[in-house]
Amino acid sequence: MILSIASGKGGTGKTLVATSLALSLGKRVQILDCDVEEPNVHLLLRPKIVQSKPVCIPVPKIDKAKCTYCGECGKVCAYHALAVLKELVLVFPELCHGCGACSYLCPAKAISEEGREMGVIELGYAGEIDFVQGKLTIGEAMATPVIREVKRHIDPTKTVIIDASPGTSCPVVEAVRDSDFCLLVTEPTPFGLHDLSLAIDTVKVLGIPCGIVLNRAGGTYGKVEEYCVKENIPLLLKIPLDREIARLYSNGITLVQGMPEWHDKFVELFNNMERIVAANKQVRT
Repeated sequence: MILSIASGKGGTGKTLVATSLALSLGKRVQILDCDVEEPNVHLLLRPKIVQSKPVCIPVPKIDKAKCTYCGECGKVCAYHALAVLKELVLVFPELCHGCGACSYLCPAKAISEEGREMGVIELGYAGEIDFVQGKLTIGEAMATPVIREVKRHIDPTKTVIIDASPGTSCPVVEAVRDSDFCLLVTEPTPFGLHDLSLAIDTVKVLGIPCGIVLNRAGGTYGKVEEYCVKENIPLLLKIPLDREIARLYSNGITLVQGMPEWHDKFVELFNNMERIVAANKQVRT
């Protein structure tokens, strides 16, 4: 089963949940950090990295001897990564999305492709847990190619936990796409509720069943729970606003390591997600 863990906004405790869930399940678990702009699963799991590989995107290379400067490549590029002047073709690699349209449609066959490194992926393990993370090069605008490369290392024989970036933009969509279940982590604040509703709309469009973890629960703001009841979205776990949990997290200690009594609660969380996925598959069939 592939589980993605996302949130409408940053700072809700997404990585806290992802790492504690992975540690609670133990064997045959793989965790993928797809928050490639700011990966931080490694800060809690402290994995041993055994392999690092560059992530490259194909960008156009112009053969001046063949180029007729017809301008066709500039016309077909939806991202304005090429500009054709009288006797010069300008290539802007940072704008290129690697779609290959320019080389495919060039009448003179004057365009080939060369790789441009835009990030790395690192593979390793933390105890019995397989670990994969992506790192986008600072200054790069596109996270999705790195996320796709991370997801190419999914092991279908294991329970896969994907830690996505916050928000509802393209990197999040790429990370949670094709998941069996999306666990959305939120907080009991107006901002948390607003961004949670956006995240729920996103996973509904993708056709992925979802559930909620309410982190820092407590206080008088109960509209997140009211929203879950209204929208018929299961609230699967509450994590209280607790100074000790905050202290553990700030010291790089996961919830289940610092407070072992949470182990069974995360196992129960996983079992509930499995039941929802199974029930969803029965409805589809």
